[in-house]
Amino acid sequence: MSLKERIYSVLIVSAAGNLNTALTALLPESRYAPVHSVSSVSAAKRAFAQRTYDYVIVNAPLPDEVGTRFAIDACHAEGTVVLLMARGELHADLYDKVAEHGVFTLPKPTSRQTIITALSWMASARERLRNAEKKTLSIQEKMEEIRIVNRAKWLLISEIKMDEPNAHRYIEKQAMDRCVSKREIAEEIIQTYS
Repeated sequence: MSLKERIYSVLIVSAAGNLNTALTALLPESRYAPVHSVSSVSAAKRAFAQRTYDYVIVNAPLPDEVGTRFAIDACHAEGTVVLLMARGELHADLYDKVAEHGVFTLPKPTSRQTIITALSWMASARERLRNAEKKTLSIQEKMEEIRIVNRAKWLLISEIKMDEPNAHRYIEKQAMDRCVSKREIAEEIIQTYS
């Protein structure tokens, strides 16, 4: 699936109605859905607790706090990319606080084109996170398969008195002969001897 076909969920955290309107105009439903807007950090925390978002856009400062802590926390959530927008005089200080956590920043005022560019950076970052999540999942699945196969080997060793190399060969040969995974054979052995 190409980036142009992906649909990203967005949480806008901003108390500025004109910026919310401008951002919403840059987020067509064909690429961004759902798009939720909240006007405070406390409302953002509630929204974030209910679901995860691909993008979080924070317009600092907010009525109840600046928003840097929320931006950092949201960035540490699995699969979320965060953009923190701040007035020019605050930008450098906020950048120093959040950049090391992976939060993107933009000084305000900014142009429409700069925001569009930032959204494309966010898409690239989100896809990189998506690929890392897939790799992590496949590693976890592989580790689980190894645990299951090892458990089956130990059952063969204890119940049938095979030695470890023969138990391993038995599982591999059964998997090859029956054209199934070693995990399936191991699960059958576990079911039989447990």
